[in-house]
Amino acid sequence: MTLYTPRPFEGRERALALKLVADQPFATLITNVDASEPLVTHLPLEWREDALWGHMARANPHWQRFAEGRTVAIFHGPHAYVSPRWYAEPERHVPTWNYAVVHMAVRPELLGEAAARELLMATVVRYDPEFTTAPERLDALLPYIVAFRMPIERIDAKFKMSQNRTPADRAGVIAALAVGDGQERAVADWMQKHDHD
Repeated sequence: MTLYTPRPFEGRERALALKLVADQPFATLITNVDASEPLVTHLPLEWREDALWGHMARANPHWQRFAEGRTVAIFHGPHAYVSPRWYAEPERHVPTWNYAVVHMAVRPELLGEAAARELLMATVVRYDPEFTTAPERLDALLPYIVAFRMPIERIDAKFKMSQNRTPADRAGVIAALAVGDGQERAVADWMQKHDHD
C-alpha cells in the first residue's frame, strides 16, 4: 500500500487518525488479488481492540477472496476545494483540494455467527437505537451475512490542510471555507483545531 504523502501532510498522530475512523466509519474496502481486478466494497467498519470489525452480504464474492490478497480500508474525512483566490497572491498558485484520509492495511479473519449477531446489534445500537426487532428475526438474517475482524498491520494518514502555505494563506482558506457548505465548514474547523505546521 503506497499513499503519496509529502512530509507536511503526514498524519503522525495515531490518535487523530483513529478519531477520524471512529467519526467517519463508512469505508472503502479494497482487496487486491494478483493481477485480477481489485475487489471493492463500501461498508461501515468499527475500530476496536486494534482491529476493524465489519460484515457484508454473504452473496458478495469479496469476502471469499480475503485470504488470496492484500486488503486496505480507506476512510475519508472532511474535504473541500481550495481556490487560489483565497491566497495573498492568487496569481502564483493553482486550485487544489484539502482533505483528510486514513488508509489501514489489514488482514481479514472470518468470524462465526455469534460475532455476526453482536456486530449487527452494535450497528443498530450506534445508528438506530430506537429500532427493535424480535431475536428470531435477527437470527433469520444471520445466514445472509459474513462477519469479519481485521487486525491492523499499518496505518497511513494524510491530512492535506494547507500546512505548506503561509499563515496568511491558511487564514484566507479558513475564512472562505468557514462560510461555505457543511463539508467546507468541516475542513475549516479541522484546520482551526489541528496545528499541522
